[in-house]
Amino acid sequence: MANLQAFTSWIADYAATVTEQADYLTDLDRAIGDADHGSNMRRGMTRAAELAGAEEFTGIDTYLKKVGMILVSNVGGASGPLYGTFFLRMAGAFAEVEDAGVEEVGKGLRAGVEGILARGKAEVGDKTMYDAWAPALEAFDTAAGSGSDLAGALAAAAEAAAKGRDETEGLVARKGRASYLGERSRGHIDPGATSSTLLLESAARTLA
Repeated sequence: MANLQAFTSWIADYAATVTEQADYLTDLDRAIGDADHGSNMRRGMTRAAELAGAEEFTGIDTYLKKVGMILVSNVGGASGPLYGTFFLRMAGAFAEVEDAGVEEVGKGLRAGVEGILARGKAEVGDKTMYDAWAPALEAFDTAAGSGSDLAGALAAAAEAAAKGRDETEGLVARKGRASYLGERSRGHIDPGATSSTLLLESAARTLA
């Protein structure tokens, strides 16, 4: 079960991971985007991680809502609205939930990804973060349906996300700035799919 403290640990862990991987994320984005994904995510997640020590939160939902608002305000490009919407939508799934198990976290992740889709309009194969999220949600649901606990479901989701991330290398981008490159976008891993995978790997380390 994951309580509010576990969720603050998740955000802190992801902020540290993004800081460590910022240059790598930027290098990926330099190949097919604006070369700012790493720096933007580092800035936004650093601010989000500071929330736990600066404010008192009454529940998981209010905390995640504030995280989403911080990301919308502090992360530039498309990433801010997408990640911000993810956490804002996820927050809604945790209203009056103090301890989240596999069912609650699954609903939260799906709500968050539905927010990403509503904003980004992406499909599998478009070479976006959804190419990591789609298989991750499927793997999570399959593991949960087979009786797995939260740790097992998150581990399965992270593994599937990593596979989806790697498969973006062979895709031609059909969304975002990368789509302007056409065939030249092939051969590069999508930075959004990479940062999404890092988020799920962080969740597997902290929420369970």
